[in-house]
Amino acid sequence: MTTDETLFPPDDADFDVPPLEEPEPEPVTPSPRPAKEPDAEAKDTPEPPRPVNWNILTAAEAQVEWLELNAFVNWLRHEFGLSVNVVPPFWHRHPELVWPLSALRQHYLNAYDKKQHGSAPFGWWRDFWAFVPQLRDAVTACGTKLNTDRPTRQAVWPGEDEHPMLVETVIPDRDADFTQFVKDDVARRQAIEDEFYAHLAAEQ
Repeated sequence: MTTDETLFPPDDADFDVPPLEEPEPEPVTPSPRPAKEPDAEAKDTPEPPRPVNWNILTAAEAQVEWLELNAFVNWLRHEFGLSVNVVPPFWHRHPELVWPLSALRQHYLNAYDKKQHGSAPFGWWRDFWAFVPQLRDAVTACGTKLNTDRPTRQAVWPGEDEHPMLVETVIPDRDADFTQFVKDDVARRQAIEDEFYAHLAAEQ
């Protein structure tokens, strides 16, 4: 009889093979560092300001941007005592002033974002003062003044129709003029949106 037959007799009906004992699993030791909870503040923090493309703003977006840009320009001229030759009252009537002032505002908002690097505001200050002479040149070229305004002169290319004669308009109330200008711009954008959705609905 072999050793295997002694330990496990095949013909003994009363012999039960003892069950194999599985080792007890070791308890899981909790991590000394608890799982990181979601940062509630990070969820509520808005994204950094993005560039404003005035060509593609909707009517609702344009209304917000006009009002916010107007508030920024008023703060800027009062805070730094900027003359009319740098920031004129009727800047809103001239795209060559609207676009850079809007870019300057976005630059400011990004530079002073609470998550920004501490030296970022210095970059804004450097760019702002370097930008002032260029802004002054743009104001001189567009022809807007303290109490009057006229459209910016445009060069006529060969084959184009002559532009109508430019006439200066006296504007006694700047805020009223700005309000009406924004209303007209928003209405123009809304008309474009309405026409687009009307065509879209007709094609379906």
